Amino acid sequence: MNIINPATEEIIKTVQEDSLAILQEKYDLLHLAQKKWAKKSLGERLSVVQRFYDLLDLEMEALAGVLTAEVGKPIQQSRNEIKGARTRVLWMITHAERYLSEEWITDTPELQEKISYEPLGVICNISAWNYPYLVGVNVFVPALIAGNAVLYKPSEYATLTGFEIERLWTKAGLPDGIFKLAIGAKETGEALLNLDFDGYFFTGSYRTGKYIYEKVAAKMVPCQLELGGKDPLYVANDVPDVAAVAIGTADGAFYNNGQSCCAVERIYVHEDVYEDYEAAFLKEVASWKIGAPTEEVVYIAALTRKEQLKVLEDQVADALSKGAILLCGGKRRPGKGHYFEPTVLTNVTNEMKVMREESFGPIIGIMKVKDDEEAIALMKDTEYGLTAAVYSADGDRAQRILASIDSGSGYWNCCDRVSAGLPWSGRKHSGFGATLSHQGLRAFTKPKAWHLRK
Repeated sequence: MNIINPATEEIIKTVQEDSLAILQEKYDLLHLAQKKWAKKSLGERLSVVQRFYDLLDLEMEALAGVLTAEVGKPIQQSRNEIKGARTRVLWMITHAERYLSEEWITDTPELQEKISYEPLGVICNISAWNYPYLVGVNVFVPALIAGNAVLYKPSEYATLTGFEIERLWTKAGLPDGIFKLAIGAKETGEALLNLDFDGYFFTGSYRTGKYIYEKVAAKMVPCQLELGGKDPLYVANDVPDVAAVAIGTADGAFYNNGQSCCAVERIYVHEDVYEDYEAAFLKEVASWKIGAPTEEVVYIAALTRKEQLKVLEDQVADALSKGAILLCGGKRRPGKGHYFEPTVLTNVTNEMKVMREESFGPIIGIMKVKDDEEAIALMKDTEYGLTAAVYSADGDRAQRILASIDSGSGYWNCCDRVSAGLPWSGRKHSGFGATLSHQGLRAFTKPKAWHLRK
C-alpha cells in the first residue's frame, strides 16, 4: 500500500497490508493480554496514559511533520490537533477515577447496593484520517483507561500517524499485546468485522457506518458510530459585530480545508445583515494563503483524498445549474497536489447538493433568510444531526432556535468546536453513542449491579 503525500502526489512510503492471518494473530494476542491489563489498578493504567500524554508534547514537532506529510494539513493546524488531543487526554486522566470507580447507591445495615464498571474486553477502533489524533484519543484512550485492549485501524490515509501512535504507547510503557495496529484499506476493515471483538467504534461516513452497524448487529456487542454532518449555522439580525461573526464563521467552515465532520457546511443569514456579512466573509476568504502545508503561513492546503476533488466539482456544477452564484473559487488549482480553491456560493437553495450532501472540502453555500422561522425550517431540513450554531446577541433567542434542531451539539456565538467535558454525539445519519465527557469514559465499560444483603 503506497502512502501518498497529497500536496506533491509523491509516494512517501510503501507499507505491507495485514493479511487475514496476521489480523487474527493480533486479535489473539490482544485477547490473551487484556485480562492482565484489566487487573492492574486504575492508577497503574493512568500512569501509562500520563506518559503517553507527555510524549505527545515532547515529540510534537516530529509528529506534526508526519501528520502534515500524509494528510496535507497545514503544519500549524497539525500542531493544534496534537495540542487539542492532549487537552482531551488530560481531562480523561483527571476525571477517570470519579467516573470509573464503584458507585455506592445504598448503604444501610441491612443492604448495600453498588455499581461497578467492568471493561468490555477487546475493542475494534476503525478510525478516521481528518483528525487522527483527536478522533483517535476519543476512543483508544478511554478504552485503555477502562481496562480494554484495542485493535486500532487508522485510515489508510493516516497510516504513518498510526505507526507513530503505536510507537508512543510502547514508549509510554503500555504492556505488549494491549494496543495493536491493523494496517490496510477497505479489505482490512472488512476483515475486522468478522473477528470476535467486544465492541466496535467507528468514525467516518454515514454509508460506511451503516454498513458496519448492519454487519456486526448479530454479535450483540456495543457499536458506536461517529459519522458525518451537514452542519447549519444561522446569523441573526441582532449580532453586534457582523464582520467579526463573518471572520469567525469563515474559519468554522474552512479550517482543516473544510475536512471536519463538525465544520460549518450551510450558512443562513438574516436579510437585514446579509450584505455586510457576505462582504466581510469574502474579504476574510481572500486573505488566506493557499500553498504547501509545510509553510507556516498557509491556511488552505491540499485535500487528503484526491477523489474528493470530483465531489466538490460536482457540487459546484449542480449549484450553478440550479441558479447559484459563484463568488470565488469553484475549481481545482493547476499543478501537482489535491488543491481546491476556497469556494463561496450564494443564491443557493436547500435543493442543491452543496446544501444537502456532506462536502468535506473548502466550499460553502450562503443563503439569505427573512426571519428566524425560515432559518429554523431550513436548518432542520437535513438527514444529519451533528451540530447546529446560532449567532445572536440574545441568548434566549439563540437557545430557543437551537432547542428546535435535532442535533447532538448546539453552539451559541461559536461553532466547529468540541469540549472534552461534553458528550460528542450525533443524531440521525450523524450516528449514535457518545465519546468524551463521563459518558465517553463509561462507553467502554459494562455496568454491573451489586445487591449485597447482610
